[in-house]
Amino acid sequence: MSQLLWPLVRFLLLIEVAASVNFFHHRYEQLVQALFNVHNECPDITRIYTIGRSIQGRHLYVLEFSDNPGIHEPLEPEFKYVGNMHGNEVLGRELLLQLSEFLCEEYRRRNERITRLIWDTRIHILPSMNPDGYEVAANQDPDTIGYLTGRNNANGIDLNRNFPDLNTFMYYNEKNGGPNHHIPLPANWKSQVEPETLAVIHWMSRYNFVLSANLHGGALVANYPYDKAQEQRSRGYQRKSNTPSPTPDDKLFRKLAKAYSYAHHSMHQSPTCGEQFADGITNGASWYSLSKGMQDFNYLYTNCFEITLELSCDKFPPQKDLEKEWLANREALITYLEEVHQGIKGLVSDENNNGIAGAVISVNGIGHDVTSDGTEWESDRLRRGQRSGSLGDQGDYFRLLLPGTYTITASADGYRPQTVTVTVGPAGPSLVHFQLKQDTIKGPMEKKAPATSLSSKALQKKVVPRAARKKTQR
Repeated sequence: MSQLLWPLVRFLLLIEVAASVNFFHHRYEQLVQALFNVHNECPDITRIYTIGRSIQGRHLYVLEFSDNPGIHEPLEPEFKYVGNMHGNEVLGRELLLQLSEFLCEEYRRRNERITRLIWDTRIHILPSMNPDGYEVAANQDPDTIGYLTGRNNANGIDLNRNFPDLNTFMYYNEKNGGPNHHIPLPANWKSQVEPETLAVIHWMSRYNFVLSANLHGGALVANYPYDKAQEQRSRGYQRKSNTPSPTPDDKLFRKLAKAYSYAHHSMHQSPTCGEQFADGITNGASWYSLSKGMQDFNYLYTNCFEITLELSCDKFPPQKDLEKEWLANREALITYLEEVHQGIKGLVSDENNNGIAGAVISVNGIGHDVTSDGTEWESDRLRRGQRSGSLGDQGDYFRLLLPGTYTITASADGYRPQTVTVTVGPAGPSLVHFQLKQDTIKGPMEKKAPATSLSSKALQKKVVPRAARKKTQR
């Protein structure tokens, strides 16, 4: 009975519309002001930081929500929303501003659901990855908006075709042997990406993101990896595929996409934007093949699972529609955020309870591993084309999984692997710690034992320090 009532309870917790950012299209200065207004209203649970600048010098501001802003707390997952990657696809930008205000106001009203989210999740919101492109799009006459005007950055580059192409390496490795996850970057990658892309890659490398969504416009569908088909058969800007290219986590990605589409007012009904999608979801390559996209890069380079949300048929909807679109997406934005709390998580330590950075967590039968949080700064590992962790020798890990029974192995250089069997339920993540014994033949240098034990209660919570007739193009 409680399972039947829970969706109603969740809806009732959000039924009262919070005082919100005014419903209008925010230019850059207005966007910045809106972010700082939220921070000033909720200073104890927010932090504003910049991950870099655009070609024209505009900051790529991120608003963070956490009960301890600025701190990664072991066992607390990191989540991100990214909007306005294409400057002319603007609804996501406005929705993320509304979401920011909503989280702040509902926290102040002691909304139980929102309070729990902020206490148990570190949320990062980047409303605009392409502020320069947005200004070009926003400068148009509303009656004569060009379908692609403002899509690219100030250098004329499509940022969702600008990430290092790791799919090529992955498909090669699948045929010839080699990893299909945590693939190193090519040596010359920095010379091939734009400043905005570079900033986001550094951002992904510094924070151990677990789940993410990239907000686009021009269709109404939740799109999941892989975006790039294994075989590219035509040379057009948009390569038609229709053949799915599933990841090892295909069932999980389908579940994540459905979480958004079914919580959305109408996405799951597949309303017409010129194309129909069963359940309001699609595999990216099945729709059309896209190379060098951001969601595939997340999955192949980091621990993060990302989907692409196409949120409206109109790329630049009229101002009068913004409130309606917010109400259509509000529950879905919260529901998807809650999806970060599933599967397993835990700490990987040595026999002295020191966290082990970069330990590999493997799931038998799923050919995609994740790693524990690391200690090296991004500049060191990015220089070598490798992923860095965030701050601290903490050794925490997060592995999203569907309910079921799994055989999990933790391994690290210099240590004996440890394997356990765990049953994952539907309610929340299972806590699975690993304590690895040093390999007696070749082991790492011993570290001084910390004062805190692995079983310490503090470590279990709160340790401070994508052109259709004009087909849509993701």
